[in-house]
Amino acid sequence: MNTRGNRHLLPLAVALLFSGCGEDPPQALGTLEFDRVTLPAPVAERIVSIEVREGQRVEAGARLLTLERTRTGAQAQAAVAQSQRQREALAELQAGPRAEDIAQARAGLAAAQAQARDASAYYARLQPLGKRQLVAAAEVDRARAAAGNAQAQVRGAQAALDELRHGTRPEQLAQGEAALRAAQAQAEAEQAVLQKLDLVAPRSGRIDSIPYKLGDQAPVGAPLVVMLVGDAPFARVYVPEPIRADVSVGQRTRVFVGAGDGGDERSYEGTVRMIRSEPTFTPYYALTGSDAARLSYLAEVQLSPGVDLPAGLPARVEFAPAPRGPKGGP
Repeated sequence: MNTRGNRHLLPLAVALLFSGCGEDPPQALGTLEFDRVTLPAPVAERIVSIEVREGQRVEAGARLLTLERTRTGAQAQAAVAQSQRQREALAELQAGPRAEDIAQARAGLAAAQAQARDASAYYARLQPLGKRQLVAAAEVDRARAAAGNAQAQVRGAQAALDELRHGTRPEQLAQGEAALRAAQAQAEAEQAVLQKLDLVAPRSGRIDSIPYKLGDQAPVGAPLVVMLVGDAPFARVYVPEPIRADVSVGQRTRVFVGAGDGGDERSYEGTVRMIRSEPTFTPYYALTGSDAARLSYLAEVQLSPGVDLPAGLPARVEFAPAPRGPKGGP
């Protein structure tokens, strides 16, 4: 048997077999798209100026529109003032009591001690008179209570003086530092919101839409500007289930853009950058048998950099056919 001749005839037979079948390369249909960047409204303020128009190309950092600053600016100033107040309060705690406060506490202690001595002396004079029943017992009791009260005031004044002498407690300093950090963080947050009132382009791209117009007041989080960004568009296509196993991330493809009937399609190289693992539309567990072929999987095919095409054009992606197994056939 001439095995050498058979090896030469095998590729030709395979080619004739597939040419006889006349089947097209696996393909998927969709549209051209760009990555979208949405700039939401940071606050519910009125739009006072719009610097761009839809379809305009802008560079990163370009101003797009401006929101009214009156209320947000006042809130930022109040936050800065509160931060300064907490800073001064912490400085007061760190400095400790003033010498004048300590002197005042000493004077209060001396006055309490003098009152205590006077009350004690009066009680000492009444005690023998009370024993001889020369004064009422109630008068003696009042004198004893006044003496005790005066001694308690002396102890309170002494404690107040000791507190000033010992200075600020570490726990109070920690509380003051925490309050200052919180106030500073709030001030930084308000300043960040104030800066966001001037919306700027985060990346170079094209303005796709401006949903709100001059004078509108959009709610918080509403999209103010939608941008299309990226060096080139990508084809968002739906891969049929029969060829899903033959499509993988990084696979090279051909992307045809435009209507195909009139021969106006333009061809570009592309690379599969994403394909979903879950089917779109009907879930897989709802289909059985041949119905499973109706499933489709969303995929994205990135075109080469430098391709300048608008979004929304119809696109057709052809994948290189995968090698067939022993049971494959037309």
